[in-house]
Amino acid sequence: MTIHIVPVNKLSADALQGIIEEFISRTGTDYGAIESSWETNCSQVKDKLEKGTAVLVFDDQTATTNILRSDDPMLKEIE
Repeated sequence: MTIHIVPVNKLSADALQGIIEEFISRTGTDYGAIESSWETNCSQVKDKLEKGTAVLVFDDQTATTNILRSDDPMLKEIE
């Protein structure tokens, strides 16, 4: 698998928002003890990307994007 970290500051605001919304729609509806609104979820993911606790990755083999925690073991493969 060949994945690349995509710097979020290189994307337009609309592109980043679209990726975040698509990611949230794939993660399901299990929010734990407290259910959050769509807007809150989007804001939280964007904040994590901007702070670096999450990263946007692109997979060459599947031509897909994903958002991973910055400490995800899969990221060790690209270092």
